[in-house]
Amino acid sequence: MIIAGLTGSIAMGKSTVADMFAALGCPVFDADAAVRDYYRTEGVGVMEAAFPGVVVDGVVSRERLAALALGHADAMKRLETIVHPAVAGRRRRFLDQARANGRRVAFLDVPLLFETGGDRSVDVVVVVSARPETQRLRALARDGMTPAKFDALLSRQTPDAEKRRRAHFVIDTNGSIDESRAQAASFVRAIVGMPGKGIGNA
Repeated sequence: MIIAGLTGSIAMGKSTVADMFAALGCPVFDADAAVRDYYRTEGVGVMEAAFPGVVVDGVVSRERLAALALGHADAMKRLETIVHPAVAGRRRRFLDQARANGRRVAFLDVPLLFETGGDRSVDVVVVVSARPETQRLRALARDGMTPAKFDALLSRQTPDAEKRRRAHFVIDTNGSIDESRAQAASFVRAIVGMPGKGIGNA
């Protein structure tokens, strides 16, 4: 089975492209969704102990957590030490199920794929990219997003130019949805015949 890492900086259109791959019949593991699930389930008590006051109505508030962690190196390190292993467990179960179902390719949608070294655990890397001005407009249109928060998030991410350089395949989302969809379909056609290197088994 081919393990494809899907990544891209904030507001580049990665989630939209992930939906396109799912529509093409490819299983997609959403790391952000895994984090949200953790924050609703076994992570509630753990996160409240590590970051008192972040639980609201029985769920970890990402807004409160961001206020405590973003821009604070020690807090970010503590957060990553807790969350990354929890997400890794969910990812392993997803890949095991995909293999059991005989899938030829599976996607890992991971925003911080390069930043966490996840690119070393996949067969190919797909980067979703757009022009900086398009990215900023999309990001600032989101509820709760501010220029300061956007800049803080960008500061934690590998620059887009570097991601494009390290990618095996780039999907450009500057054009229409149909153009992006065609690129996604082209990628799937290209890799279904490739032999997986097996490095995603760990």
